[in-house]
Amino acid sequence: MSHLAPTGKWDARYIGPVPHDATYYAKCMLGGVLACGITHAGITPLDVAKCNMQVDPAKYKGLSSGLVTLIREEGQTGIWKGFGPTFVGYSLQGMFKFGLYEVFKDQYMNLAGEELSNKYKPAIWLAGSASAEVFADIALCPLEMTKVKIQTSPSGTFPTSFGAALAEMSRTKAETRYPFGSLVPLWSRQIPYTMAKFLFYEKIVQLFYTHVFPEPKETYAKTTQLGVTFASGYLAGVVCAVVSHPADTVVSLMGKPSNKGKSIGTIASETGIVTLATKGLGTRVLMIGTLTGFQWWIYDSFKASMGLGTTGGK
Repeated sequence: MSHLAPTGKWDARYIGPVPHDATYYAKCMLGGVLACGITHAGITPLDVAKCNMQVDPAKYKGLSSGLVTLIREEGQTGIWKGFGPTFVGYSLQGMFKFGLYEVFKDQYMNLAGEELSNKYKPAIWLAGSASAEVFADIALCPLEMTKVKIQTSPSGTFPTSFGAALAEMSRTKAETRYPFGSLVPLWSRQIPYTMAKFLFYEKIVQLFYTHVFPEPKETYAKTTQLGVTFASGYLAGVVCAVVSHPADTVVSLMGKPSNKGKSIGTIASETGIVTLATKGLGTRVLMIGTLTGFQWWIYDSFKASMGLGTTGGK
């Protein structure tokens, strides 16, 4: 496979098994929609329990007891609160996160040139993922704010259906700071998380193909490649959960009525760094590890089915 563009110059868009043209990026965006929308929506009950553990730790002490409390008080529908905005919000986020990562990664590699791109691969991964996440979070923010409000409001105090909840958020935007009030804490949670997710994923894949499967990647069966994808995604997810957990707790606490109008710094200092870093962390490690593993697996399965090859390598 030639790495040269039709002009005869080295071009990152021609490194892979297929040229990275508009169709390639569009397919990656669709893969991102599937990867993030399905996985995040599928674990809504875990998310409802986690948000409530962060906001009301006295009442929701653990994952299983929290779920039992929610079901007892609100029925089966209680643990699926926020499914609509979760599905739509994270589908949009995935579209930009994965799709634009591919775009920015190629752009930055071309800016750096062949030699520097090979020498500073991690820097390219970090810059590409951070740039993509800035746009992904703008798309996600209004829906994430709505989701947290639905999930953490006491039963009967806030509409739980998608349309009614969006309308209520819009009507009360002076106090809820809708649609972009949570954008800065969302960036502070998601950008480090995404940088860690892509950096560690790419690095772990590289280690697998250097030490465990040293032959050229394309010589291994698709099932082997997708196994590497899932394992790398899961391990990267565990690292991500730890890195981004304090900011995640702050995002949840911002939705609490008693914290209305308080700055992020005030909420953080009142809560304490140990609580921010550890409350609900076990649940989140399990949740994000599995989630990230499946996201990468769905994304790469989709890419492989489209003949685009899997992500990462030596």
